[in-house]
Amino acid sequence: MNVHSSKYKCTECGKCFSSKRHLTVHRQIHSGEKPFDCTVCSKRFTQSANLDRHSRIHSGEQPFICHKCDKAFSRSGHLNTHMRVHTGDKPYKCSLCDKAFSVSSSLTTHMIVHTGDKPYKCSVCDKSFSQSSGLQRHERQVHRNIRPHDCRYCGKRFKSSCDLKCHVYTHTGAKPYSCRHCSDCFTHYNQLKAHLLKSHDEGTWFTCHICQKKFSRCGNLKKHILRHEGVKLFICSDCPKSFCTGFELKSHQLKHSDYKQFCCGSCGKYFKHKENVVRHFNRCSVKLGYVNVFARQD
Repeated sequence: MNVHSSKYKCTECGKCFSSKRHLTVHRQIHSGEKPFDCTVCSKRFTQSANLDRHSRIHSGEQPFICHKCDKAFSRSGHLNTHMRVHTGDKPYKCSLCDKAFSVSSSLTTHMIVHTGDKPYKCSVCDKSFSQSSGLQRHERQVHRNIRPHDCRYCGKRFKSSCDLKCHVYTHTGAKPYSCRHCSDCFTHYNQLKAHLLKSHDEGTWFTCHICQKKFSRCGNLKKHILRHEGVKLFICSDCPKSFCTGFELKSHQLKHSDYKQFCCGSCGKYFKHKENVVRHFNRCSVKLGYVNVFARQD
């Protein structure tokens, strides 16, 4: 440490600063003083810079732009974290296995895999989760089947904004995930991950111990093994049928329910099945003079 950096020393913790102003700001941590308050929500801050960052939430200002996909962020730190999606950088490494993550929270969640602790149990199907957020998502998506997010192109409804965002790529043709080894780009991150494995031998294959089939995702291997074992954990509540995956169960349950996940973008009418809304939309859009957005789909 040089002479100047120790000129101003905090008597509480011993930390040193190069200026009196920096020391004064630091002392607010110990005193609890927060002189900068937000005029919108009254939240208070120790530094004006923190208030400025917070104010962008209310104003909607997002000055930090990703040059790869044009996504915008209110904080430079969020942009830096986002850039790892494109670069593939994973600085947070597990000390017990070879897995690595782009954000520290993902590593924290992953460590629970090694402990096996799943204290959050579903009261409907007894499935357990390592985090309360996982249980809440399971109950909302599996048992209540809530889909509040509508696609503006085709009317299909989704459980989360993330699922909707990924779906919209099929309409816009956007491919935000680029390979750092070649010029290939992909619509979804999992497609990039599979490409890195197959084309550049980067990553870890998950191999079935029964038939030696390889998978790029651990979850897909687990579902595959269930088929070998004949395990069908997903049971229909309306009939005796059971299924290996939640997707298969949800598709089957449409037969029993009046739930309609496809909406006509022209008139707002809902349908159970995609082919029905496509057929209806073709007639409806011609009548109203709209462009057939389904023409871009396969």
